[in-house]
Amino acid sequence: MRTGADAADGAALLFVLIMIKVLEHAPASAKATQTLTLNYDARTKARFMALTDQGLKLGVQLARGRTLRGGDKLLASEGTVIEVLARTETVSRVELSDSLLLARICYHLGNRHVPLEIGAGFCQFQHDHVLDDMVVGLGGQVEGVQAAFEPESGAYHSHAKGQNAHGHGSAHGHDHSHSHAHGHGHNHD
Repeated sequence: MRTGADAADGAALLFVLIMIKVLEHAPASAKATQTLTLNYDARTKARFMALTDQGLKLGVQLARGRTLRGGDKLLASEGTVIEVLARTETVSRVELSDSLLLARICYHLGNRHVPLEIGAGFCQFQHDHVLDDMVVGLGGQVEGVQAAFEPESGAYHSHAKGQNAHGHGSAHGHDHSHSHAHGHGHNHD
């Protein structure tokens, strides 16, 4: 410990020195002995420190660009398999039997690049009172609920459950761009 460092600095240093590195995903069939419960924002990060639900200290360093999903498995450097669980969090939920209105609401939320989970007769998004008001203005009703949040990963970023963006498990090169311009003639206010 450097001169003048306090106990908190020492605790952080000790945490880093004794943590287990996680650098890759494990096969879905691997048997997990640890679980790691994370909210959506934490599952979007490629590099972070965490404690498993059983108390194992982890330093996670995954390839960027993939969101962890509930049920994903991670492989620690010393062989431990960790199952990722989606933590319940506050989400705004819209349930409608009117599929056209639900589609319109999903369109407007997606047009604002909001992470959005879509299911049969419902959609949900991270709670935001401005978005809630927009949904009400479109004719929907919003309920704040506690739920695991597993939004759509996007057409060009769909790598959930071992699938690539083209819906199959085999990797291959791409000769097309996955980027898109945002100068498409509308605002996001």
